[in-house]
Amino acid sequence: MQPNPVYTRDAALQIVQEYIQSHNLINHMLSVEAAMRFYARYFHEDEDLWGITGLLHDFDWEKYPTLDQHGVAGAPILRERGVPEVIVQAILSHVDSSGVARETTLQKALFACDEITGLITAVALVRPSRSLMDLTSKSVKKKWKDKAFAAGANRDEIEHATQELGIDLWQHVDNVILAMREIASQLGLAGETTPSVE
Repeated sequence: MQPNPVYTRDAALQIVQEYIQSHNLINHMLSVEAAMRFYARYFHEDEDLWGITGLLHDFDWEKYPTLDQHGVAGAPILRERGVPEVIVQAILSHVDSSGVARETTLQKALFACDEITGLITAVALVRPSRSLMDLTSKSVKKKWKDKAFAAGANRDEIEHATQELGIDLWQHVDNVILAMREIASQLGLAGETTPSVE
């Protein structure tokens, strides 16, 4: 099957709904999509291409939940579904064990947006507002050194990924929070507050 150069978000969402049952994992993928769309605008790149890459990046995690399989096992499925190779390569590159080096800004952005969204979600959930709307990097910074908090969010990987992308860590955190605010209601993290200015 020939890859479709004009690949739609609806087609990607169909794959996500077919392969993912976990509501939390879908929210994670939507969060990464939002962050990738933010960075596509930031870098003047194709927002749909970047967004779809974020949306699909973990589609195979429930079927292949180990780091040696994740990404690599899913790539042939994506190719069969007509997902453009540029997206497949970016998804492969976000898993170090795939052996695909991160060379493009798209690939580096996906790696940088992946882990951080989980940490931001965890911080939002323990706030009284349970909201992204009044969350800033200052709150994330307070939880950063507490390794027991959101232990699954690899701080070293987040720092490394942000350096690869060439953006200050805390600016990156604020950028991703802004991106996730755009879909806060969908994520159940809108609360009843309005964004604060710090």
